[in-house]
Amino acid sequence: MIITVASFKGGVGKSTTAIHLAAFFAKKGKTVLIDGDLNRSALDWAQRGKAPFQVIDETDLDQMGEVKHTVIDTPARPSDADLTALARSSDLLVIPTMTDAFSIVAMVKTVNVLTSLPKGRYKILLTVCPPAPSKEAEKARNALTEVGLPLFKTNVSRLAAFQKSALEGVPVYQVKDARSQQAWADYAAVGKEIWDGRSK
Repeated sequence: MIITVASFKGGVGKSTTAIHLAAFFAKKGKTVLIDGDLNRSALDWAQRGKAPFQVIDETDLDQMGEVKHTVIDTPARPSDADLTALARSSDLLVIPTMTDAFSIVAMVKTVNVLTSLPKGRYKILLTVCPPAPSKEAEKARNALTEVGLPLFKTNVSRLAAFQKSALEGVPVYQVKDARSQQAWADYAAVGKEIWDGRSK
């Protein structure tokens, strides 16, 4: 499978999403994460620890070898043409967004570029969702569902375990934190949704 993670706004969990989807697919077969983000966040992450998958710079595709699954982390603001081309060449385009107004507006701009794509080629992932009793995520989900936008069933929670994961250079399930397994469960559920829908 080829999964691309893209957003028109930085700071919405794009690289975290790419890393953890790669970690999920690594359990299904040899996986590579191609880091096209200008900050090379995934490469920096991998150099701090030990990734269970290969991470390569987008300029080093000749080092990729044979893989079963590919996850692509894009720049925070790809051109419209690049975004459409990536979406067409991927099995699924994942668009992470936080629940605040600025992030939602940026996400809608991303989606507006994709109007020519066939149905089912992209899905929106609500990330960094505040915990209960906040209703932010629920309100955002309801609003996006009402206008017919495709969303993942699972939200990714705002948890300190993800910050520890970023610092240690390991997937969140390897972090020593009381809520690391909850954090991993969010992305595992997203990965399972992609995996289960691959033949649809």
